[in-house]
Amino acid sequence: MRAVILTSQPRVVSGKLVSSSIQFNLPMRILIATVTAGGGHLAAAAALDEAWRTLRPGDVVERVDLVKFFSPLHRQLYAEGYMKLVERAPELWGMIFAKTDNPRVARRLNRIQQLFPSRSRGRFARFVKQFRPDVVLCTHFSPVEALGELRLKQKDKPPFVASIVTDFEAHALWMDAGVDLYCVAAEETKARLVARGAPAASVVATGIPIAAKFSSKLDARTVRKTLGLRDDLPVLLVLSGGFSMGPVGKILCELDKVTRKFQILVVCGRNEALRRELATEDRKHPTRVLGFASNMHELMAVADLIITKPGGLTSSEALALGKPLFILDPIPGQEAANSDFLLERGAAVKVNRVEDLPFRVEQLLGSKKIGEMAKVAKALGRMKAAEEICREVLKRRES
Repeated sequence: MRAVILTSQPRVVSGKLVSSSIQFNLPMRILIATVTAGGGHLAAAAALDEAWRTLRPGDVVERVDLVKFFSPLHRQLYAEGYMKLVERAPELWGMIFAKTDNPRVARRLNRIQQLFPSRSRGRFARFVKQFRPDVVLCTHFSPVEALGELRLKQKDKPPFVASIVTDFEAHALWMDAGVDLYCVAAEETKARLVARGAPAASVVATGIPIAAKFSSKLDARTVRKTLGLRDDLPVLLVLSGGFSMGPVGKILCELDKVTRKFQILVVCGRNEALRRELATEDRKHPTRVLGFASNMHELMAVADLIITKPGGLTSSEALALGKPLFILDPIPGQEAANSDFLLERGAAVKVNRVEDLPFRVEQLLGSKKIGEMAKVAKALGRMKAAEEICREVLKRRES
């Protein structure tokens, strides 16, 4: 940490001549680097921004999305390419995920990439040099790799780099020799990194960073009233996912087949066309269709069951509030790994086909199992993860 020491004239204390000094800590420069690849990485970056500013309001904190350094064509290929691959060929994405999930393969890919000039990497490198961060918090693996390359060329003292893994399983691309600290979801995630060569002392199980509002105490009855929900019916919260790609319409059609009474909240994200389409359809169960929701903590707080894709951030938010998850057809790769973690611990159930929903929901609602799942979810929840990460980074950097 930067500090300035001001020394005054010597003075006499207990018969001895001593000098007096006053130390003032100067503001640190904190860079939070991420990439737009679903909402989770951005949400994690925002949570860390919020936590750091709360802990140290005098520091200079800046968030940067590496996509801003991409050319328009690169940006379009990156965003649309991933979405189309996951939506149309999820098995291919799963194969790519598995093949690259090896530290040696990941290092080889990084070395090959470094052989080819990249304007986007160059722009990011210039940005880092100009900003001169003391600490860089990475909520996506791309900045980790770019900073590792930059560190090799840097002559002065490099910034402290933390790799903040936003899933329950750490892919090899999150690893780099230039990382000073890995912050991961759970002890199992830590064990995986250590087994792959990360120093045990450099990995800490903090949880995945989520916004502070998920730790606030809410009165469920008041929230239900605000949302226009009934008090006498359980609530199913249906989420469309970060890219609004989930089969939300099919889910609602299948839920119409359930005889047990309940009410539904649907979040369509930024897919306005989907919201309008669903809002005009008649449903057997009381249904409220929402677009982008900035009050997800309230929606989750009143939910008895959350039907969703198992993204790392969404799952962590639900766990923090003690909400059981109903996972539908996870994408091969990171979602499948998150699903395995939640299923093994009993915080979630899963179906691979949407037509299996009615039978499983009918079984689950009103059963002892849903209460048991909620207890497990609450025990797994890490609502203070963002603050813990910031404190851990400060402790490590100051030691």
